[in-house]
Amino acid sequence: MTHIRSARLLFIATACLLLAGCGGALKSGDSSAVVNSNDGDGAENASSIWDVLRRPDANTNVKVNKYLWSASLEVLSFLPVESVDPFSGVITTGYGRPPGGGRAYRATILVNDPALEARSLNVAMQTRSGPVSVGTARAVEDAILARARQLRIAGGRL
Repeated sequence: MTHIRSARLLFIATACLLLAGCGGALKSGDSSAVVNSNDGDGAENASSIWDVLRRPDANTNVKVNKYLWSASLEVLSFLPVESVDPFSGVITTGYGRPPGGGRAYRATILVNDPALEARSLNVAMQTRSGPVSVGTARAVEDAILARARQLRIAGGRL
């Protein structure tokens, strides 16, 4: 029984040493072992395993694209705004009817990136009877993206 305990202890100690060795290599500046790199889209990877396991800071703000934000409010202006949180990038609306439409919709919009791209915008819409079709949600996203591009061009930044 003591041999099994000794083997377990040796295994755990070896695993801890290996893990500690990996963390030291990441911080030593060895370019082949550095994980903290920018892949061009603004997202940085964690520099050690401890960064991955650490809780995200609740005070961290998401950077949002101002054109997508304004275009979302403008395109869906027929919906009453229930809550707006520019720090997390979420706009929540209540039920409203589009001009000339009979069905009531509500939407939740997430703008989660400073880039003026489709991946920066997520729109979830529903009617009183359930979620809308994928085509309807995509048409709203396309309308928001088109308006955001118009606002950007009007702002003099091409």
